Amino acid sequence: MQIADLGDVQLHYRTDGPADGPPVVFANSLGTDLRLWDPLLPLLPAGLRIIRYDKRGHGLSSLPRPPYSMGALVKDAERLLDHLQVRNAVMVGLSIGGMIAQGLAVKRLDMVRALVLSNTAAKIGTREMWQDRTRAVEAAGIAPMADAVMERWFSPAFRATSELALWRNMLVRQPADGYAGCCAAIAGTDFYTPTASLRLPVLGIAGTEDGSTPPDLVRETVDLIPGSRFHLIRGAGHLPCVEKPAEYAEALSGFLRDIGHI
Repeated sequence: MQIADLGDVQLHYRTDGPADGPPVVFANSLGTDLRLWDPLLPLLPAGLRIIRYDKRGHGLSSLPRPPYSMGALVKDAERLLDHLQVRNAVMVGLSIGGMIAQGLAVKRLDMVRALVLSNTAAKIGTREMWQDRTRAVEAAGIAPMADAVMERWFSPAFRATSELALWRNMLVRQPADGYAGCCAAIAGTDFYTPTASLRLPVLGIAGTEDGSTPPDLVRETVDLIPGSRFHLIRGAGHLPCVEKPAEYAEALSGFLRDIGHI
């Protein structure tokens, strides 16, 4: 367990693998912490320097007063990677993590050499939708919406398993202020123009059962970047790294090999 003190925020992060290995940075989704990637990591090639972190207001990171901006979330990631002296990383971002990845790539191409945009988009939902969700969380917390979130996150087959309880518990135990703060960041984000300016290797990943960022939305964003590729995981929802970790690892590992990262 490690904490990076970045001044106005303290980020919990974890590194696995050799310090001189090719870096892969994982940024997770709204309502999850860095354990999101636990099912995936044992299936990845050996020798990678794997970096995971809890964004502000989530997991074991600090809880600045909301609302948050996407610029602040991007800056948090930038300062963490500067703290760790990371350059030329492949950044894997899921949902809001994918938005952070897009913003960081636009800002720091020295830091990001390739992107994996998983179950994400340049713009997710509408400002009004996220404002409504923020008000609901502020009024009653996360628990009342947890079952509806599980329906968007996971396929019906996965929701029928006992493992669902673990992910529901992870969601409801996130700080309500942190969740609401990140809802505000998503509400204010439209990256269509900056993302379309990117010129770097990109892999898009989507799940056929994703109720938050459907495959067509993910593909629309990935197609903004010339030469990008797209992988559809059938039978998975918004978190395919949880439901189909072997297929997810195969797609990611193939991408890392194809771009010469490993």
